[in-house]
Amino acid sequence: MASLLDDLAEILPADQLRTGDAALAYDRDLSDGTGHGAPLAVALPTSTEQVAALVKAAGRHGAPIVPQGARTGLAGGANAVDGCLVLSLERMTRIVEVDVADQVATVEAGVLTFDLATAAEKVGLFYPPDPGSWQTSTIGGNVATNAGGMRCVKYGVTRDFVRGLTVVLASGDVVRTGRRTVKGVAGLDLTSLIVGSEGTLGIVTEVTVALRPRPAEPVGVLAAFSTRKAALAAADLMVASERRPSILEFLDRDSVAAISAFDPSAVLPADAEAVLLVQSDEPGRTTGDANEYAAISTFCGATTVEIGRDRAGVDALMQARRSLHGAMRAVSGASLNEDVSVPRSRLAELLDGIDEIAERMRMPIATAGHIGDGNLHPIVAFDPADATSVGLANETYQLVIGLAVSLGGTSSGEHGIGTLKRAHLEAELGPELRALQRAVKHAFDPEGLLNPGKKL
Repeated sequence: MASLLDDLAEILPADQLRTGDAALAYDRDLSDGTGHGAPLAVALPTSTEQVAALVKAAGRHGAPIVPQGARTGLAGGANAVDGCLVLSLERMTRIVEVDVADQVATVEAGVLTFDLATAAEKVGLFYPPDPGSWQTSTIGGNVATNAGGMRCVKYGVTRDFVRGLTVVLASGDVVRTGRRTVKGVAGLDLTSLIVGSEGTLGIVTEVTVALRPRPAEPVGVLAAFSTRKAALAAADLMVASERRPSILEFLDRDSVAAISAFDPSAVLPADAEAVLLVQSDEPGRTTGDANEYAAISTFCGATTVEIGRDRAGVDALMQARRSLHGAMRAVSGASLNEDVSVPRSRLAELLDGIDEIAERMRMPIATAGHIGDGNLHPIVAFDPADATSVGLANETYQLVIGLAVSLGGTSSGEHGIGTLKRAHLEAELGPELRALQRAVKHAFDPEGLLNPGKKL
């Protein structure tokens, strides 16, 4: 591959290329327990034109290409394969436009989710998707996995806000999908197809997203329960009410314990069997909504109900929730992070089944997540230095995914498939759909060079 390195050096200046030991810093994402290879080189382009030239060069030499954002993924979707060209878009950080009249923004793929949200807020607008890593994850990465977050219960996921994409195809050609308009049905919806494709169909370099008017400052409720059944009943009533929450999160006892040990400043009731974190951001009704959530919680038997009416208090609760991943890694040194979703009517069965698996496998599993839309994150803690622990953790992880699929759910609600969950696609999708999806992949990438071994 020396000739490929020569070609790369002609396309990019030296400070935009990494080889040897310097390239190894880009070999994987944040997932524990996923395999990865050694990249031949890492390219750090700053424009769509450079990306296109790099893809053409890799194609001439038959080199696989692994696109990356901030590498905050949890499923191995950005992990390098041996001899690949890692195409990191972390330097493509330009906010091209925030259009107040049309309520859209166009940004390069390396823009942080937090920076887009901040830019929108400055002009009175709002970008709702908020994955747990929103301060460090990129918009390109969010598009690759169709990321969700805590506000999905009210606003939806990344795909619901993507209007158009600039994409470099496997051939090196540049196409623009979608449009700025609210409506548009000309041709097939390739924008929605590419969102969530994890870099296997093309490399997204620029994204146009829809924005909304800025909502009210949120008012939040913390409700603690002595039984999980009571917490689920309260969540059901909140979702069914006319006061739909903007956030409805669940934490089980083990999640609360892990977060409290990891962050002593977290104000979570240590003796609770289950905790709900609820918010409203509806203009003119936040206080009334919060009072209703508190009343529902009390009716369902909550042992503690607290209403946070200021931004600092609400943010503190959300920060505690966002720290769960780090907290569970700290329990034993590593963790496997589930991302299963089931119909909300089957949440109790899922949680009961997880308890049974944890007891049978004798592995700690803490479960939290977006109970308002049925997307939970059971997290298996394990010791990465203990081969037995690693093996049990992986078996436990697969059992939980199998349980979710058997309940009419899915192996991934928002983290993506990557390499971690490919084994369950046959059971979830079936051979006919998998074959059809591989045919779509072949149409976009006939040589199979884009992020091989991922997603499909």
